[in-house]
Amino acid sequence: MAKWSDQIFPITDDADPHRCQSVIHSQGQCRNKAIYVKDYDVWTANCPVHGGNKQAASIMDKAYKNYMLTKFRALLARHTSSDFIKSLRDEIGILRMLLEVQINSCNDSVELMLSSGPISDLVLKIEKVVSSCHKLEGSMGQLVDKAALLQFAHQVVSIISKHIEDSAVLSQIADEILDILKDEE
Repeated sequence: MAKWSDQIFPITDDADPHRCQSVIHSQGQCRNKAIYVKDYDVWTANCPVHGGNKQAASIMDKAYKNYMLTKFRALLARHTSSDFIKSLRDEIGILRMLLEVQINSCNDSVELMLSSGPISDLVLKIEKVVSSCHKLEGSMGQLVDKAALLQFAHQVVSIISKHIEDSAVLSQIADEILDILKDEE
């Protein structure tokens, strides 16, 4: 990594638009080149001597924070739209997002072991919230039990049988519906 003193470049042209904007009382405007933040295609207003390195860090910090905010919003949207979450989608989504970030921050098995405490804590919290939601929805009658689901499937097949004469096709449709129900268990 280059030292900030290696980033100081004198400017001979007074009209250079990339000249440091700081004013030195005894000499006038600073004669150094302002810092260019290559990854963001942005010029700061000052050279490293007059805080341009701090401005560059601030630009990179703002860009990183915006990136992480966008990333977290995308993760939250992905977790909250999951069909497996029954209710309190935002809270469960945030917990799952935190778990994913915690696991992804580990670069090797040693870091994973060192993070096992916070990871297991998040897993327990997710399990508790999902379990509580399941109990709450069960007590409110919002869950469908297996017998009711099979009865519904039977009614669907009966409706289809009124319009389809071929028993082989009807049998295949019924088998596919039962396979879907088995996969959901």
